[in-house]
This record gives sequence, structure tokens and C-alpha cells, in this order.
Amino acid sequence: MMSKKLWLVLSVIFTVTMLLPACSLTAASTTALTAPVQATTVPAATTVSVQPTTAAAPTTAAVQSDDSSIKVGLVTDIGGVNDKAFNQLAWEGLQKAATDMGFQVKFIESKQPGDYEKNIDAFAADGYNVIITVGSLMGDATALKAKQYPNIKFAIVDNAYSAGGLTNVTSLMFAEDQLGFLAGVLAGGMSKSGFVCSVSSMKTPASDRYIISFRAGAVWQAGENIKGMNNYINIQTTDSNVPTSADATEGKETAQRLIDNGCDVVFGVAADGALLAAKQNNLMAIGYDVDEYNTYPDAKDALMSSTQKKVDVAVYNYLKTIADGSVKAGISTGTLQNGSVGLAPFHDWDSKIPADLKARIQKASDGIKEGSITIDVPSGN
Repeated sequence: MMSKKLWLVLSVIFTVTMLLPACSLTAASTTALTAPVQATTVPAATTVSVQPTTAAAPTTAAVQSDDSSIKVGLVTDIGGVNDKAFNQLAWEGLQKAATDMGFQVKFIESKQPGDYEKNIDAFAADGYNVIITVGSLMGDATALKAKQYPNIKFAIVDNAYSAGGLTNVTSLMFAEDQLGFLAGVLAGGMSKSGFVCSVSSMKTPASDRYIISFRAGAVWQAGENIKGMNNYINIQTTDSNVPTSADATEGKETAQRLIDNGCDVVFGVAADGALLAAKQNNLMAIGYDVDEYNTYPDAKDALMSSTQKKVDVAVYNYLKTIADGSVKAGISTGTLQNGSVGLAPFHDWDSKIPADLKARIQKASDGIKEGSITIDVPSGN
């Protein structure tokens, strides 16, 4: 079997409301996960690190190269351009495009949600050809202004639209299933108890992809006997009770119940409190979306890595399509294949993660890229 190309289809079954042994989980919805898998052998691992810029935090800033002909504006969300996360990475992508492609680039920081539309208007009034916005909080403003300015190309980071009609908007999305799988390989390889778990602040298609593939990656690495479970902090959400990623209390309590039942690696999906629980119990954690070693220092001692959406690469790749005229509206997905996703650096854990496990992570990444590993997860945004 090992001499032939391995086609691995990972199928994961959610069983909602399954309870952990000897533990009442009435405060959170619980999901037990299983996935049939087979393991393979592997070569060495790589990680990609994005170094944050150290610029001050003005409200606006511009970079112009000698041959600038296309003007590209970035409107940040309220996190600001030095947030060590999506806004900062988007600006880094623009700066690289200015250097490599001769664009004129500028950002405007939004101080409050009411700034989103007027900041887009400011770029439109200044004759900008392309406007990039960041995150789901800017989804409505971006859609509204894209309809108002049909001759301007728009891109929005990590937000997709279910309704059509936005012929000048590209949604820069990311393959959470690929990221979750690699996180699962890391977790499965490092767990000593044979129980890995995830905590998610809410149930969405993106969180489902993270959670399902995390379990599948753990099984691929450690075998089907490894135990995996997910808890949603609050599965029945309303506008008034949706927890945020920084909701440390509920995330911590939810993770603690899993830890009390033997979980020793916690994957926090928009659940910073879960990472904190791992740290306070001297256990291991994996962050999500950005390098949380930089953005959530309270839990950095526990963070082996994070699943990283490389927004700088996604923005740069999008601007290459602007330069060559191949830009398309709709969804553009960042993947391992195009370099827009991957695990963040191991930081303080680098010497603690065995070389053979790093090799397994690389093998999994290579298998996903070439198609010998496929991950069966729900679609949707």
C-alpha cells in the first residue's frame, strides 16, 4: 500500500450534544468527532513568518513608486493598521505591490464603524482605482459602496457575500480546512493523553471547517484511537449573546471542562479564553487566523503555533490580477497551493516539537497541495 500514491479521504461525522464522560456540559454545545484515516511517512517542515512593520499609527499614510499608474487604497477596520493582524498584513501586501508593480498605495484607518463608508468615499473622490477593505464588520459598507462606484474594483478580506450582484467585488477568503488539518497533525503528534479538543465561539461554516479538519488531521497523525471533541461556547446565538473571540470567561470555562476530562491540546477557534485555560493548566494550545503569539501574549507560553491566514500574500496575489487584467469578482480562496495559508512559527516551542513531527506536518502540507490528501468538509461561507 505504501508504494502507491495514497488517496486519503477524510470524512468527519458530527454528533451534536454528545457529553464527555463524568462531566456535565450544559453550558456549551458539545460535538464528538470521528474520522477514518491512514497515516503516511514524510519529509521536513517549513513555516512562514510575517514580520510586522514598525511604522507609527497615523490616520493615513501613502507609498508611491516612480511608475505609479494604478492607485490602491486600504480602509482598515477599527483595529488599525498596526494591529499585528489582518489590517497590518493587508497593508504589508499593498506595500509589496507598490514596490513590485508600481502601484500608488495608501491606507486610511477607521476609528469607529461610522468611518467605513466615508473613508471609502474619500478614496473614490481621489480617483483610486482599487479599494481594499478588511473583515466582516466592513461587509455592508463595502457592498453598498461597490454598488455606488461600479467602476472601482473592490476586494474585502475574509468576508463573502451570499447574494450575487456585486460584479466589482472580490472576496479574499481562506481554506480553513487545510489550516485545521495541519493544526490537527501538530496536536495529534504532541498530545500525551491521546485527547485533543477544540473550542469555538460560535457555529459557522468556517468554524465547522476548522473543527472537522482539526479532528481529521489528528487522526491522520495519531491514528483512530485518538480522542477528539469540540465544544461551542454558545450554539444558539442571538445578536445580544454572541461571544467574541476575546470572551475570556466563557471560552476559558468551556475549555476547562474539556481539560478536566483529559484534553491536553486545545485549539481555540475565535476563543481566546480557551487558549488562556491551556496556559493556566500548563498545557498546549493552538491559535487561529493570525499568529496569536503576537496578538494574544497572555497565552503565548502555551501557544505551539496558530493557523495563519496570510492576508499579505492574499492581497498581493489579488493585486497581481489587477496588474495583469485577470481580476475576477466573486470568491478568491487563499490555499497552501498559492501560499496564502499555513501554520505560524513555533516560537518558544520550536525546540520542543520533534523533528519527525515537523516532517509529518510538511508531509501533510505536501499531500494537500498535490491532492493525495483530500478533506471532506461542508462548503459555504
